Amino acid sequence: MRLRATIAAAATVGLAIAAYLTVVHYAHSSPICTSGGCEKVQHSSYAKVAGVPVALLGLFAYAAIIGSTAWRGVEGALAGCVLALSGAGFSAYLLWAQIARIHALCIWCVGSDLVMACLVVLCAARLLRDLG
Repeated sequence: MRLRATIAAAATVGLAIAAYLTVVHYAHSSPICTSGGCEKVQHSSYAKVAGVPVALLGLFAYAAIIGSTAWRGVEGALAGCVLALSGAGFSAYLLWAQIARIHALCIWCVGSDLVMACLVVLCAARLLRDLG
């Protein structure tokens, strides 16, 4: 139970980041930023997929990971792992884009990347526990 609660808490942090960036996007405002690159990243071509803001996709992903914690057993653990691994893969791609293509870093995005990486570890631990 504690592991599922920890996963839900971490995903809630990611959800808050994604929610903030989604609000910033739809409000057509600039995110609070200490790195100086947030606005450049948010207005880049990498900030949307098929017209959908990646922050909104993150919002749905974090919500789905939170939902997977309510699902007991191996199935819930596996669902959480698949979601977290997919999110981490997409986050890695977006981090590459920030570094190699946009030449700017968004601290909010990097924070989300770190949360997603933690979720991969936590979800994998849950899956291994539930398999054993």
